[in-house]
Order: sequence, then C-alpha cells, then structure tokens
Amino acid sequence: MPQVGKIEFISIRPERKILPSFLKNVKISVEKGLEGDHYKGSSRKRQVTLIQAEHLQTVASILKKDKIDPLLTRRNIVVSGINLIALKNMKFQIGNDVILEMTGACHPCSQMETNFGEGGYNAMRGHGGITAMVIQGGEVKIGDSIQLA
Repeated sequence: MPQVGKIEFISIRPERKILPSFLKNVKISVEKGLEGDHYKGSSRKRQVTLIQAEHLQTVASILKKDKIDPLLTRRNIVVSGINLIALKNMKFQIGNDVILEMTGACHPCSQMETNFGEGGYNAMRGHGGITAMVIQGGEVKIGDSIQLA
C-alpha cells in the first residue's frame, strides 16, 4: 500500500458513557492501550479505535450537516489519506514507534442516535472505522504518519 496517512485527531474516554476528551498526543502501551482511556478489554482486540476523516465528511453529508465533531463518533484516532479497511489483518505503524494490528470493523452503536440525532446510527453504518490491538507501544501525536509496518 503506497499511501501514507496522517493523524488528524486523538481522543480518550476516561469513563464509559461520557464524551471523549481531545488530546494533542497520547501514550499507547501493549498492556493498557491508550493511557487514560477507560477501555481495558482483556482480549486486547479493541484497544484502539480509528476512523477516517473522509468518512466523517460522508456521514455529515448523509445527515445534511456541514461537519461532524469527531468526539461524537467515540473513536480514539481520526486519520486522513489512507484507507483503513485496506489494513485488514495487517500491522501498521503510527509515528516512529507505535505498531498496531487491525482486528476488525468498528461498528456503530445506539449512542450514534443520541450523538447525531435521528438517522445517526444508519449514517455511520459502513463508516465506523476499525478496531486495533497494540503490538508495540510508544507515543502518538497529531500530525504523525500512519502506514503499513
């Protein structure tokens, strides 16, 4: 895959059922996923969630909005310039150190209706991004590259 993407947005949710908090950078570890994020799943398959900025534009268009606040998607990292679905079963690198492996699609939940209004769930279907597990930790910041490892 020749494309190299870019990290546009980072967020964590310290607790369940609250809106995420925007960050300029975050530490990621194999054991804990994103530092400060509430998710501590034992399977590690959903340690990091990623979504494409291009898909946010699509969802906004479907909902007849000018734009969508990435915090409302409840995803950890927004990227641009790379097709995340094309990373199926592959390892990819963010910045200099972090290596993740795609574990599946990140399907929307019923919270999308609350966050985006009526039709929010269906607008996000097929545009929800991916889930990933941490293979190698490090720090990620806005502007970092994302590419195959």
